[in-house]
Amino acid sequence: MSLLSLPAELFDSLVATILSTPPHLLLLAFLALSLSAFLAFYLALHAVAPKPRPVLPSEKTYRTTDPNGAVVTRQLPCWYDRWLVQRQINEKAPIGDVSGPAGLDGARVPDTGSIEPAELAMSVVVPAYNEELRMLPALQEMVDYLDARFGRPGQGNSNKKAAGAAKPSSRPGTPNRHAHRHRVPDEEDVTGYEIIIVNDGSRDRTVDVALEFARKNDLHDVIRVVTLEKNRGKGGAVTHGFRHVRGRYAAFADADGASKFSYLGNLVAGCNEVLDGANRGVAIGSRGHLVGSEAVVKRSALRNFLMKAFHFVLMILTPPATSRLSDTQCGFKLFSRAALPHIIPYMHSEGWIFDIEMLMLAESAPASLVLDDEGATIGRSPGIRVAEVPIDWHEVEGSKLNVLQDSIKMALGLTILRASWMFGVYRRRMI
Repeated sequence: MSLLSLPAELFDSLVATILSTPPHLLLLAFLALSLSAFLAFYLALHAVAPKPRPVLPSEKTYRTTDPNGAVVTRQLPCWYDRWLVQRQINEKAPIGDVSGPAGLDGARVPDTGSIEPAELAMSVVVPAYNEELRMLPALQEMVDYLDARFGRPGQGNSNKKAAGAAKPSSRPGTPNRHAHRHRVPDEEDVTGYEIIIVNDGSRDRTVDVALEFARKNDLHDVIRVVTLEKNRGKGGAVTHGFRHVRGRYAAFADADGASKFSYLGNLVAGCNEVLDGANRGVAIGSRGHLVGSEAVVKRSALRNFLMKAFHFVLMILTPPATSRLSDTQCGFKLFSRAALPHIIPYMHSEGWIFDIEMLMLAESAPASLVLDDEGATIGRSPGIRVAEVPIDWHEVEGSKLNVLQDSIKMALGLTILRASWMFGVYRRRMI
């Protein structure tokens, strides 16, 4: 018998065994194999899916300057910790015995979207990793705009432009059908802003540069520097900062100043246009209109090819609303305060694709109730709507993105992220 004839004989033997096996046993064998394959896939997905590390005690403090110019360390306020305790209480409560709005069937819905009132008009989170050489121009641009638009904390209502800017409004021609529902109570006394710089384990003078800038510009307790003991990645830094924001709006912006910061007002207007009945809304800066412009054409052919390839993968792997967005990766996004509890507690990705997880979580957020003029429930508004706002953007030297390597990592990470949410590795339940 030749070695070449062995595969054919083994195949014939296998076919004969299958034909002689009762159908019900074949069905059971098929189901067992399918279940084993799914279980192996699920366990493998559990092993490779990103899991954020616990927050260390020192990472719940921040450094700032006082009026005497000294650097002081203080405890960070944290809406997330209080939200988490209340969420766990609600989930342990018997069905129908939890606080929250009444559903269409009259049952009570767990109140998973509650968050304490805003103390400021605007919070800006700036993730920073070895940014001592690039961050000063960006910080100066931020402070110039925020001073003029929102005023410094403690200035009260003297800044009329700030009060007017912080109040939700809609542009003509784009009606906000739910704007009059559940409107946030008048908070005209809530002005001012904060800049939370999350130092993501930098090894240079990023912290010193930020604190010196705060000292020279009298930004005492306005600029707050949080240091992560170990590098977590841009997504981990942004998520950590967002857990501690106090603003009615919370935005994040890159430390390199690539996005023109004055477009923050456009993001606020865009967010207000898509607010739902629970005052939830998201606005993202978009560079989609720049395709074909000099800023994009000057990029390498490889970078432009990889950008288009990643967008193609994005359209395939993300849910409908997210897949229709032309630019998910721009580092300039804004969230209403009411949207945060539906997004930030469920974040897992800490790398470059964290933006996509934020947008997917917004799209899959629990529906908000829609009320008629008399306050009766007439339906639900699914998810949190996202406004895509064109902004001015320019390339800045010194990017830490490795185009080829990080593009492959992003595509792989997106596949794992999508699979983890689809197959229940990640879930919205906390316990």
